[in-house]
Amino acid sequence: MTRIRLAIVEDDPELRELLHGYLCAQPEFECVLLAGSVEAFLAELPDVRQAPEVLLLDIHLPGLSGLEALPLIKQRLPDTDVLMQTVFDDADRIYQALCAGASGYVLKHTPLPELKEAVLEVHRGGAPMSRSVARKVLAHFKPTPSVQADLLSEREREVVQAVVDGLSDKQVAARLHLSVETVRTYTKRIYKKLQVSGRTELMSRSARGQL
Repeated sequence: MTRIRLAIVEDDPELRELLHGYLCAQPEFECVLLAGSVEAFLAELPDVRQAPEVLLLDIHLPGLSGLEALPLIKQRLPDTDVLMQTVFDDADRIYQALCAGASGYVLKHTPLPELKEAVLEVHRGGAPMSRSVARKVLAHFKPTPSVQADLLSEREREVVQAVVDGLSDKQVAARLHLSVETVRTYTKRIYKKLQVSGRTELMSRSARGQL
């Protein structure tokens, strides 16, 4: 099995070692870089043989914050999925992170097994959020996508709504009584029709009322 290359940026030494000790002991992951700041991460990046596929990034860091550094990181690592981790759960900060290129947003008190699933989901193309985070985003933006009837089918509109609600592929499948593979087929078709790059852009456009 090919392991997912994972990098972790966390300034709290105890938490950094906890994340490293748990996640990097999982058979699905290979830890390629561990850093206490964005500056250290970027300095060590050239020495990494292969770029990380997923970056677990703390939002509140000394020096450049994770939020401030996100555009720079995405410029340097356009193919790396960034999963933000923070104690902050205010909707504005979450929205800024998603618009800047984050693939997901989880809180620091997320249990380690759930954090592992979030990393796996990000790598599969999902956009995981802690439940409380998703609720705050929905409450703040009240996304109400109104897609033209001749553009998407009724089922595709149901999938769009489920994605905007912050559900994973598995949760969308459960809500709509579909298989996970069918959901993925629908989402790929929806992205093509709406000309969006993925879940984050779909949610961003919905939040701005552009669907």
